Amino acid sequence: MRSEENLYSIALRHCPLIGDVIFRKLVGEVGSPKEVWELSKSGLQNIFGIGRKIAVEIGNPEHLKFAEKEIAFCEKNNIKINLRHLGDLPSLLNECEDAPAILYQKGNFDSSKKPVSIVGTRNISNYGRQFIEDFLKAVKNENIITISGLALGVDAEVHELSIQNKIPTVAVLAHGFHTLYPSRNRKLSHKIAEENGVLFTEFNSSQKPDRENFIQRNRVIAGLSPATIVVETAFGGGSISTATFANNYNREVYALPGRIDEKYSQGCNQLIHQNKAAIISTISSLIENLGFLHDTEKIGELFPSSEIKVLLPDHQQNLLNTLDKKIPFSLDEISQRLEIPTYKILPDLLQLEILGYIKALSGRQYLAL
Repeated sequence: MRSEENLYSIALRHCPLIGDVIFRKLVGEVGSPKEVWELSKSGLQNIFGIGRKIAVEIGNPEHLKFAEKEIAFCEKNNIKINLRHLGDLPSLLNECEDAPAILYQKGNFDSSKKPVSIVGTRNISNYGRQFIEDFLKAVKNENIITISGLALGVDAEVHELSIQNKIPTVAVLAHGFHTLYPSRNRKLSHKIAEENGVLFTEFNSSQKPDRENFIQRNRVIAGLSPATIVVETAFGGGSISTATFANNYNREVYALPGRIDEKYSQGCNQLIHQNKAAIISTISSLIENLGFLHDTEKIGELFPSSEIKVLLPDHQQNLLNTLDKKIPFSLDEISQRLEIPTYKILPDLLQLEILGYIKALSGRQYLAL
């Protein structure tokens, strides 16, 4: 039964050290979340890559109690529970090796629409705002749905202007549906759901908007779309991680160039300089590259800035020392080696990749360079 799948999926995913990749491995090997839950400890440890520290929590009734409360919360708040192993995820996200095992949903996702992810800084300028306005006006009659992260700045502008142009929009959250961050966008979140849009999150109702969750969230933004547009961002801004995920998923990335002395254009310029994003020289060429045919006015074209290198803090250096140059380790394997949860490791792995110290392979596997 579906309710049983939900119960054991939430309980299993709630166990410490069971990330999305390990969850998928367990269910794939055993057959279903319930069968995994009821498997003996010795049987669990016979599965390659599943050690005692993972196995010991599986079957703990406290996780089932949590799952029961979570299901009740979802039923009360009209939240849909999507399970990857049952094929519930949007098709493009499902293609990603590290896609969420569970994706919670409020509102309607129209799978017939062509998704485009648009991200950027909270410190949006008039230049970035004008670009978003012009772009969305140019594509409002196309079969498009926009995706962003409901943050202040670029994200909020994307959602607001999408609604104004009658374009469905998707907001991906970095926390559970028990709260809304930032609170200033609470009204906007309601408008999104009311205007044929949708809110997605992989986080349950016990998870707050912690810093690490935003990096996790960004991979979903990238995974939902064949193309990601970065409007404005500084060096090392959160949008760089979204672009990095999109690159790893072999998706298209486009960046809006800016003046080299503008802090919130430097990240875009860096992506272009490193050939991690195609330059947006005109809105018409961007629309054509995205598969649409409409034409519109040109925007300025600027030169990118040079790459920046930084010294590593101790915790990132320790992480780098854990990796091998020949044998890739998965995120879950690194977590076990360091005895640190995956959500705390992921931001540092992304930073190391952006800086050129490591290489990310499919399935959240990493090599030192």
